[in-house]
Amino acid sequence: MRGVVRTCEDSGVTKPKAAPLDDVSKAIIAELQEDGRRSYAAIGKAVGLSEAAVRQRVQRLTDSGVMQVVAVTDPLELGFARQAMIGIKATGELEPIADALAELDEVDYVVITAGTFDLLAEVVCESDEHLLQIISSGIRRIPGVLSTEALVYLRLRKQTYSWGVR
Repeated sequence: MRGVVRTCEDSGVTKPKAAPLDDVSKAIIAELQEDGRRSYAAIGKAVGLSEAAVRQRVQRLTDSGVMQVVAVTDPLELGFARQAMIGIKATGELEPIADALAELDEVDYVVITAGTFDLLAEVVCESDEHLLQIISSGIRRIPGVLSTEALVYLRLRKQTYSWGVR
């Protein structure tokens, strides 16, 4: 398990648009993306602020939804045998469908897309039977969902959240 900093866009959380970040806030985010467990004192030394100032900035960044500090785990190690990305074709307004998908406990990622699918939803399941249940009794019952396609993960080769800041 490793600490990770995610922006609100990759967490699936819709937050109001925050004010542009200054260079110090971007540097703090970059430090946390490198190691989400890094101490405020170590970050302060790297960015030229006191420990208390870093703590306040991190609190503002998390309160505003600009970032989250989370633990990223390997689902297989936690007893979840199946992960899949579900491509969804829909009709009507996409936002209510995305909101309904986000309410499902097994869904950890939802995006509205352009292309073959209208939405993508990542699911983490205990078994293939559980995956079938989520698709049949959960996703396909959402009003506006026309069809689904499950893209089952066979092996995770890379997962990173350290793309930096712009």
